[in-house]
Amino acid sequence: MKHEVDLHQLINVIGDAVVVSNVAGKITLWNRAAEEMFGYTAAEALGQNLDIITPERFRARHWEGYHHSMETGTTKYGKQTLRVPAIHKDGHALSIAFTVAMLHDEHHQVSGVVAVIRDETVRFLEEKELKKRLIELESKPGA
Repeated sequence: MKHEVDLHQLINVIGDAVVVSNVAGKITLWNRAAEEMFGYTAAEALGQNLDIITPERFRARHWEGYHHSMETGTTKYGKQTLRVPAIHKDGHALSIAFTVAMLHDEHHQVSGVVAVIRDETVRFLEEKELKKRLIELESKPGA
């Protein structure tokens, strides 16, 4: 039995952000989870470049890797999860984890990239606090 899947609906109901950007780094798809995670509506995000979610101090490194992937058509983060800081529209810091996949046109040329992103800010902060407590406990006399 064949089941048709409405891909537009699927992209908008999943809990992870789905962000697609073209070769130039302009956002071409921004799902509801991305709106919730980053604070920008799709209307605000579409056509913008990825700097809207990339902290300024990481932008040069981000674009270096991005352009390398666009030129080579490859990425090392297809199966490997990348964990990086990000920024919300209101300026607060996020900790995100994502995988990416290269997209190709009908001529097999790179047309962009899709990122599936999860907000791990709470987990990151909890882990940071646990590490801090462990260091404190280990530094006590008799530990």
